[in-house]
Amino acid sequence: MGYLLGLDIGTSGTKTVLFDFEGNTIASALSEYPLYQEKIGWAEQEPEDWWNACVTSIRSVIEKSGIDASAIAGVGLSGQMHGIVLLDENDKVLRRSIIWCDQRTQKECEQITDMVGYDRLIDITANPALTGFSAGKVMWVKNNEPEIYAKIKHILLPKDYIRFKLTGEFASEVSDASGMQFLDVKNRCWSKELLDILGVDINWLGKMYESYEISGRVSKCAAEATGLKAGTPVAGGAGDQAAGAVGNGIVEEGIVSSTIGTSGVVFAHMNKLTVDEKGRLQAFCHAVPGAWHVFGCANASGLSLQWFRNNFCQNEKTVAEFIKKDPYELICKQAENVPIGSNGLIYLPYLMGERTPHLDNDAKGVFFGLSAKHTRAEMIRSIMEGVVFSLNDALNLIENLGVKITQVRASGGGGKNPLWRQMQADIFNKEVATVKSSEGPALGVALLAGVGAGIYSSVPDACKEAVLIKTTQTPDENAVKEYKKYAGLFDELYPALKEKYKRLTEILNN
Repeated sequence: MGYLLGLDIGTSGTKTVLFDFEGNTIASALSEYPLYQEKIGWAEQEPEDWWNACVTSIRSVIEKSGIDASAIAGVGLSGQMHGIVLLDENDKVLRRSIIWCDQRTQKECEQITDMVGYDRLIDITANPALTGFSAGKVMWVKNNEPEIYAKIKHILLPKDYIRFKLTGEFASEVSDASGMQFLDVKNRCWSKELLDILGVDINWLGKMYESYEISGRVSKCAAEATGLKAGTPVAGGAGDQAAGAVGNGIVEEGIVSSTIGTSGVVFAHMNKLTVDEKGRLQAFCHAVPGAWHVFGCANASGLSLQWFRNNFCQNEKTVAEFIKKDPYELICKQAENVPIGSNGLIYLPYLMGERTPHLDNDAKGVFFGLSAKHTRAEMIRSIMEGVVFSLNDALNLIENLGVKITQVRASGGGGKNPLWRQMQADIFNKEVATVKSSEGPALGVALLAGVGAGIYSSVPDACKEAVLIKTTQTPDENAVKEYKKYAGLFDELYPALKEKYKRLTEILNN
């Protein structure tokens, strides 16, 4: 019997999962690492921490499963997008990685836009310059750490650094590279024109692959460190969003995913590249050859409920630990008996500014309509509803691009909760389904490795084999009508507060 290994190099830790060819989880392991925030808005990690986590978790999975490593047919890599790993001529890391959620690069984004031109930047990269993207981070190093910039010989994404450690190859693939803002997204290759304008050497960037293609093989040194067999093929892999989409079967038009994790993402497959010219949606190459994807991102979806849990739900956390349950089960249970609209309480989930649809770093969270009659239960439900209203904004933008949606597949922490799933069905007015595996990104890249290794004939065929529907929930007609009233008011609140947000930022910065 054969197996596939998926590695997901996340922000809080690396999760390694071993699957059989039917997509069943055989064994998994998680190894965590720290985040460094020396200044407000900064976020960095040590690349060596990622590698150590991969070594630990791979060894743990092989040991737990009891299999011979020679039975692993392929390895797939996923991970946090946009972070930069800078190596010198001796392949040594020059500085900590500036990761996806770092917000220091606003001036660099403006610089890139001025140098390239807004319209040309959209033409080449399909996106405006955003603080999360890699290009701004590289330019920040160029502007602020010239002594480090002068030593650069390689620029890698987080998962591509792990590829280098596993195989010795400097490479990337189209889905993750799309988020660097160095890629010609339409033609699926590095843009020499853009790189020349920015003064970035194209030779610093690795060879480009499609996500399923074999990009290297496990080296003897890496085999000794991890317990993998030397020569095991390593596929191109995918950025976490595209990988999660493959793991949810979002590989054909009509099916979209709604993921409520720390952030919230609505993701759609496209057979033809279509761009939101206002930059409210991001358009990247998909992990499916010849396809693209478009997605909207809400910065603080699950984070909003996590914030409420950490600050106001100590009792639930204590009880949950005692009865060995997830505290979110106890918290969300309280919202079940609250009517639609939370008795007139509306929550704006902008705790970390907002990307889709507002592109506003100044935006803040708001409870609107709060009165003395409201209880904690209403606040919980309003948070859950506000998150879905926000994701609905992204869904509507995707539909406005001409993408027809027949089904939404829910995933992430929010996808596990039946009430949150029903809210999505009612607010989106779409059927909402879940799939049997909850290992989204790890499963997605394992399947990509399976295609590269010849186990499956194509990415869609791999999904048909391994991604199966577990639950479905349909919209309630009466709930749909009721939610539309509140959704309209939700959409009016941000424009009313936009200038107030800016004034508050000015006050805080003076």
